[in-house]
Amino acid sequence: MRFFVVLLLGVALLTPGCIKVGPDFSTAPAPVSDQWLDAEEKQIRSEPGDHAEWWKTFNDPILDQLVQMAYQQTLSLQVAGLRVLEARAELGFVTGHLFPQVQQARGDISTVGASKNEANTLGIDPSWKTGGLGFDTAWEMDFWGKFRRGVESADASLIASIADYDDVLVALTAEVARAYTLIRTFEERILIAEQNIKIQQRSLEITEARFEAGLVTELDTQQARALLNSTKALIPGFKAGLRQAQNALSVLLGTPPGDLHQIIVANGSIPAAPVEVAVGIPAELLRRRPDIRRAEMQAAAQSALIGVSRADLFPHFSLVGSIGLRSSNNSPTRAGGAGGSSFGDLFDSDSFEYFVGPSFRWDILNYGRIKNQVRVQDARFQQLQVNYQETVLRAAREVEDGMVGFLRSQEEAGFLTKSVNAYKRSVDLAQIQYREGLIDYLRVLDNQRALTAEQDRLIATQGDVALSLIGMYKALGGGWQIRSGQNLVPEEMQQEMAERTDWGDLLNLEEQVPQTTEERSDWRWPDW
Repeated sequence: MRFFVVLLLGVALLTPGCIKVGPDFSTAPAPVSDQWLDAEEKQIRSEPGDHAEWWKTFNDPILDQLVQMAYQQTLSLQVAGLRVLEARAELGFVTGHLFPQVQQARGDISTVGASKNEANTLGIDPSWKTGGLGFDTAWEMDFWGKFRRGVESADASLIASIADYDDVLVALTAEVARAYTLIRTFEERILIAEQNIKIQQRSLEITEARFEAGLVTELDTQQARALLNSTKALIPGFKAGLRQAQNALSVLLGTPPGDLHQIIVANGSIPAAPVEVAVGIPAELLRRRPDIRRAEMQAAAQSALIGVSRADLFPHFSLVGSIGLRSSNNSPTRAGGAGGSSFGDLFDSDSFEYFVGPSFRWDILNYGRIKNQVRVQDARFQQLQVNYQETVLRAAREVEDGMVGFLRSQEEAGFLTKSVNAYKRSVDLAQIQYREGLIDYLRVLDNQRALTAEQDRLIATQGDVALSLIGMYKALGGGWQIRSGQNLVPEEMQQEMAERTDWGDLLNLEEQVPQTTEERSDWRWPDW
């Protein structure tokens, strides 16, 4: 017995160096191009860019303030931070399986009454008390790496949860910038529409004066009035879009919609995009985009679960033991009236009891349950590997979409600017010629209608330039870096949770979370 006990203790000490069944994770090949499709464009620079605070390229202090407010206040980001805490606690739970799984102090006291008419009870006191104290332990050795694979999976899941937090932060900064750009774009469209209404109102007054003077027919006044009301009809739709963009931004900031006017000064300009943008190379997406890191770590976590399931195909070796004290006030010697024990003898040396020894368990006839569970885990892992590759492809597509949108909308805005200038001149000329009677009002009407439409189209395109650039920065995975050095859960919330539950040191995530699974060893002390 001593030999087997010493042998299993030796195995326990050597367990961290034992084998781990199941595959060691390796990232699936990523389909990445060498360069972007529009890399030759003069507005696109292939050198690495600083995308940590990309919104500052717009040079808009209000936008900077809004992003910072959203980072501190938005509720969806706080939920993502709490999920990281959940994953951190789950890692601590799994780590505990590396140590003896059963360590229990026990105690009991009971009163027993036996039947006097039962066989073999003659002369025995039919009632007695018994009690005991003890300590039980059981330790299943991690001989095949089952528990270490579990820790490996929990590590990867923790990193994936942080990547999910970062992905929420990337989307948050982009959505704040997008909502702000829409607000400014709608304000500009309303302003341009109001300016054209004033111009068309003057034209209507001119046609009415000429009609009253008998110089033109009523047709001119009705056409002028129709154009004026058509332009006025644009404003309600623009105001509805403006209010909806303001409501969306309020939700992102975690504030009621009515409080937004205190932050955003009305009638500001659309964020101006820089002429050139540094985008780096496609391969940089693999480490910068949080959703790619999350997909990779989800696959890593699932890979380790294959080993967890496969370990059940092999024998389970355990060391079990129990020590304690037990006594009662009824023993066989009492029937003769001499000797015996009493309940007060519990702490005597004769009351000491124990057992200790090795054991093994091997699920031999399981009718394919274990093997098919391994197959289930393997199929899930393969799905996540393919999902990782698809995530990389989708990321590259989003960057390309944002890039081509940014370039072509800039080009479109340039042509529209020239078109608007030409229409402004043609409207002035048409009004002069109409007052002099050289042309009919239809020419004036056509030019004013075209100017209104072209100006609105120009403003919308200028907004598209900013929106395309925002989409490109989001696709490049910028913005999550602002949480560096910050905790993922607000301090007030940490205090509330600490008052409710003993979190130990787990609330301070910044000092404990690895960036890759390679940074952590298989064996570590538990989180008490």
